[in-house]
Amino acid sequence: MAMQESKVYTGLKTFEDLLVWQEARQLRNDVYALALSFPFDEKYKLGDQIIRSSRSVGNNIAEGYGRFHYQEFIQFCRQSRGSLQETKDHLICALDCNYIDNETLSSFNLKIDSLNKKINGFIKYLKTKKEL
Repeated sequence: MAMQESKVYTGLKTFEDLLVWQEARQLRNDVYALALSFPFDEKYKLGDQIIRSSRSVGNNIAEGYGRFHYQEFIQFCRQSRGSLQETKDHLICALDCNYIDNETLSSFNLKIDSLNKKINGFIKYLKTKKEL
């Protein structure tokens, strides 16, 4: 079943209006700022990986928004959720390498857990719309 903008996106004109994307954008910006503090020799290693995975969270939501079927959008949201967990793993690597402390990791984990819940809720919403 094709998505109809008036049914799914009432009041939304672009993916930028989605709260889940806005939270992914904030996480991306926070991760980028953190990665700048990593040692220089990690610039193209862990720093690059964590930046790319955090960007992928919002990128997948945006790409899914541009699709014509609910199931495709749901799949892109699932990929977004996977990238979010990849970002979390990179943060654990940063902790293990002593680039961040437990407090920083805990702070990011709160953001990641919040965003994960929003992505899951959005997937659930899309599933209900798909069934209409």
